[in-house]
Amino acid sequence: MNTLAPLLSARQTSGAPQAVRQMTASFCCVLAAALAGCRSETPEYQPSYSTEPIAPESEVVTVAVHPLHSPQKLATLYQPLVDHLNARIKGVHFALEASSSYSAFEQKLREQKVHVALPNPYQTVVAEKYGYRVIAKVADDRDFRGLILVRKDSVVQRPADLNGKAVSFPAPTALAATLLPQRWLHDHGVDIGSMNVIYAGTQESSILNVALGKTAAAGSWPQAWRSFEQDRPHLASQLMVKWTTEPLVNNAVMVRSGVSEMMAAQIRDALVSLATQEPGRAILARMAVGGFEPAVAADYDKVRRFVRDFERDIRPVGWN
Repeated sequence: MNTLAPLLSARQTSGAPQAVRQMTASFCCVLAAALAGCRSETPEYQPSYSTEPIAPESEVVTVAVHPLHSPQKLATLYQPLVDHLNARIKGVHFALEASSSYSAFEQKLREQKVHVALPNPYQTVVAEKYGYRVIAKVADDRDFRGLILVRKDSVVQRPADLNGKAVSFPAPTALAATLLPQRWLHDHGVDIGSMNVIYAGTQESSILNVALGKTAAAGSWPQAWRSFEQDRPHLASQLMVKWTTEPLVNNAVMVRSGVSEMMAAQIRDALVSLATQEPGRAILARMAVGGFEPAVAADYDKVRRFVRDFERDIRPVGWN
């Protein structure tokens, strides 16, 4: 029996009647030749069909990125990264999973619904409680800082001018774009409780609020701001970075319990290798990321201290 068994698609089956007529005609010719005792040529190859798959289905490994962008844009930017993992690591199939909001992403971590996660540093230290472990991080911590944006025609000149004003942020748990700016404003004389804080859901929505005049300022961070400048240059030209915070530790790469050390090492090596070749650097540039580097849980100790002090001085962060 022919062991090659390609699956018959709907497009192929739609031409079945014609194929049957052709195969019947060929069979009749061969049969006639055999009955006549004639020597015939080797018959033309005809595929045999089977319901069995060509190969066993690969194990699906889900990859989730915290909502840096809308689900559609995040998929566009991060799918090449997932394709890179699939090209480098055999035997499994990596699949990107986007989340509609920070809370939806955090719920997936709480329930261990994804195998590989790229959370922000605050989500990183909390996700450890739910069985995730750090294997790598985004390189260049200098890029992980908060930005406070205002319109160029804004009357806001000093931090205290934001007392009592509407200010937008992506989410209560966004470390770079929310917690760092709120910490900075608190330390520079702003009563965070007096502000009309609007959590817009995504980085882009936070910036759009100030661009459209709905808020007096917006919290963001360099990666989201660069993306906004590229995607919406007309609106971005009306804004300016008014203040910048000190940096903290950059975003992590984590795997959940049950992912083997061998698989974790393969994922880490595949990510670190991106910066060593031109196709990989193009993937990083698309994501506005400089590269990845190995990391461990202890690298996030300063984040734990930051969150502890933030909750003591300002407010509960909200996800635990």
